[in-house]
Amino acid sequence: MESSEGTLHTPLMSWVDEMSVGVKVLDDDHKRLIELLNRLHEGIVTGQARRVLEDVIEQMLDYTKYHFSREESLFNKAGFPGAAEHKHEHDLLIRRAMNLQARFENGQSTELSLEAMDFLKRWLTGHIQGSDRDYMPFLAAKGIS
Repeated sequence: MESSEGTLHTPLMSWVDEMSVGVKVLDDDHKRLIELLNRLHEGIVTGQARRVLEDVIEQMLDYTKYHFSREESLFNKAGFPGAAEHKHEHDLLIRRAMNLQARFENGQSTELSLEAMDFLKRWLTGHIQGSDRDYMPFLAAKGIS
């Protein structure tokens, strides 16, 4: 990424093929979430954290809800036995993100931007490469790709 000053900033997180869950639409969703995380990082690095964070948190919440709904719909369609547990993880992230948004709106932006960035990176990495990989064989066996 290049800032307005011409300085090149390395993205916080990059998509690698090992992150693929084998379902194109879900992989595309994950790439979008990584893109939002990188926008947050760029905003912090360039000193625009409050403005960027406000927009990114809103987009992150909206897109995360959209993605989770799509993922859960595929679970229902395929009869994935781990759907309830996976949905619980989704619900926890939504609550945490809403808490971050509320704290941001109450003026806790400086420490919150760094906390949000760290939390989202750890969660995305852990969720995509952890529990999301649990459904890969099941969805593949049902012909969902």
